[in-house]
Amino acid sequence: MTREMSRKMTRKMTRNFFPFVTWLSLVLLLFPVIPAPAAAVEFHFTILHTNDEHSALIPHSPAVDYALAPEGNTRATQSAGGFARLAGAVRQLREEKAGQGEEVLLISAGDFLGGTPYSWLALSGRAPELTLMRRIGYDLVTLGNHEFDYGPEVLAAYLQAAGYPEAAARTPVVATNTIPPAGHPLSAVGLARTHLVELANGLRVGFFALLGKNAVSVVAKGEPVDFGDQHQAAREAVAALKARGAQVIIGVTHAGIEEDRELAREVEGIDLIIGGHCHTALNEPLREGRTIIAQTGHSLHNLGVLELAYTPGSGLRLRNKENRHPYLLPLDDRVTPDPEIAAAVTEYTRACDRLLAAATGGRFPDLLAVIARSGFSLPNPKSCQETPAGNFVADAMRLVTAEKTGEKVDFAFQAAGQIRQPLTPGRSETARGLISLYDLLLLCPLGTGPDGNAGYPVVSFYLTGEEVRRVLEIATLLPVVFDHNYFVHLSGLRYDYSPQRILWLTVPGKNLPVPTMRAVFKAERYVGEGIQPAGGGAYLPLPRGDETLYRIASDYYMLQFLPMVGRLLPQLAILPKDKNGAPLSLDEAVVRVDGAELKIWQTLVEYAASQPPGADGIPVIDGVYAGTAGRINAVKTLPLLVWALLGLLFLILLLVFLAISPRAYQWRHKQRVRPII
Repeated sequence: MTREMSRKMTRKMTRNFFPFVTWLSLVLLLFPVIPAPAAAVEFHFTILHTNDEHSALIPHSPAVDYALAPEGNTRATQSAGGFARLAGAVRQLREEKAGQGEEVLLISAGDFLGGTPYSWLALSGRAPELTLMRRIGYDLVTLGNHEFDYGPEVLAAYLQAAGYPEAAARTPVVATNTIPPAGHPLSAVGLARTHLVELANGLRVGFFALLGKNAVSVVAKGEPVDFGDQHQAAREAVAALKARGAQVIIGVTHAGIEEDRELAREVEGIDLIIGGHCHTALNEPLREGRTIIAQTGHSLHNLGVLELAYTPGSGLRLRNKENRHPYLLPLDDRVTPDPEIAAAVTEYTRACDRLLAAATGGRFPDLLAVIARSGFSLPNPKSCQETPAGNFVADAMRLVTAEKTGEKVDFAFQAAGQIRQPLTPGRSETARGLISLYDLLLLCPLGTGPDGNAGYPVVSFYLTGEEVRRVLEIATLLPVVFDHNYFVHLSGLRYDYSPQRILWLTVPGKNLPVPTMRAVFKAERYVGEGIQPAGGGAYLPLPRGDETLYRIASDYYMLQFLPMVGRLLPQLAILPKDKNGAPLSLDEAVVRVDGAELKIWQTLVEYAASQPPGADGIPVIDGVYAGTAGRINAVKTLPLLVWALLGLLFLILLLVFLAISPRAYQWRHKQRVRPII
């Protein structure tokens, strides 16, 4: 390229370059650069949660391991739970999250009351559970069905003893579909329908809380409180919270997992459900659509931990796996108890000691004292079958009631739902095989009687043999219609029944069962003395139509329930009577000894204490309770409907045979042409 050609090219490029630069400058001035989209803000927070605490103030399962721990060892191996461990775990997690700049909320899904002797203190104006929960720092609690065990008036007094309504400013009691009437004490303690929290990071979290359909159905004493429709209450609460600016909606439910799933399907806008009631420990939360569902089990075996992240437009997600943290933190001996809460629990234990001493005339003044020994556990699985714990309870009711009243009791009945726990002896080195009074009382701790004192009383009445058989029919029917809580344990009887013969059918579309009233095909009464043995023993038939009067021992709550069955199914009607056959009222049926009601829990204590002593003088539980005793036997048979259909088929075939058989034709012809004589 020549020098002249180079100069020409340079001049040409210069002439083209300056207009381009001028054009580009104008574009940049007129159209500013659009910045890249900013990353969406993600809000982090943690929810700690428990449910169905059931007054489990001390480590348990069994508590004797805790009670007999070596001096200075407050951890006590082989036991779980306790409010002091809960407080220690909560404090540790809060400190950890505070160091990360993350806020923590602590929630209870209800049934914090009921299930141990500590709940009995509610009847004397104290509120140990909720008072301790407030001290531990719960941010919200709701009510379960067991909060109503002693009635809404006692619940209102309990909440007042715990500091409400003033305490609601720190620990609100949210009960969205629980509606006490105007002027009732429960309407004056600050129950909230919803609750909104704004976290330090600016995230607004809204809460509502429900008592589920099944939970409402098993409320012991709910009147005059009304419980509104769960889904409608939830829809209204979600709308109200969103109107107040809630970005995350959390339902706290005492309903059970199946109802929680249904709620998530039927009500839009729920990000998280913290549940309770069915005592299910979810090692990993469930998902129903976009809704997360979590539950911890019961009795403070675990503390639920949900590490959460919320992104506007994307919703809520779990972070536990990212941080390698479990969803359930076991409250076992690896958790250091909080010393202040432990000291408060000790004071409540002393209050229980005084209560027991007064109720037993000073015979049993120590809640954590050893009362018996056993080389085996007495399990109580939640299923429709005979259990060792059920047999022990029924035998105690039958034999102790007979001893206390001086009159033989033929049969005893107790519903499975009233037997709350297995009976578990100590497993630690210092307590192996031992049973504390506390562990024994966990079997049947619920309710009150007409006297207003702790525990359902024994009731005694008479039924005919035919009515006893109806009780057995009811015992086979109700678990099928409802659930295992309606299964009935017994003493003084044994019977065989067919699960296939309980129902004729279930009406399609209406889920309406049609009972046969013929499921029990063999029933026998025990005529021996003392404990009903396993396998053998002296028995006589209990035939259908037997009009002999037999003396029954049962539970006050169960006797309240039985007349309802007769109203629904008149064929199974039962009329409690006195020894002369005259009708007997519920109050008249209550067993009283020296003017005081005989409680179910007292029969258990007396029965355990009456077992033959071992070499160390401690009563030893009879070996008959090492397993079941053949009292309730399910036998497979063809359903009655099949027999009925087979009978109908036989009849049809017979008619067809008569229609086409030559001999049948001849016979019919002869009938038509008989000669006239």
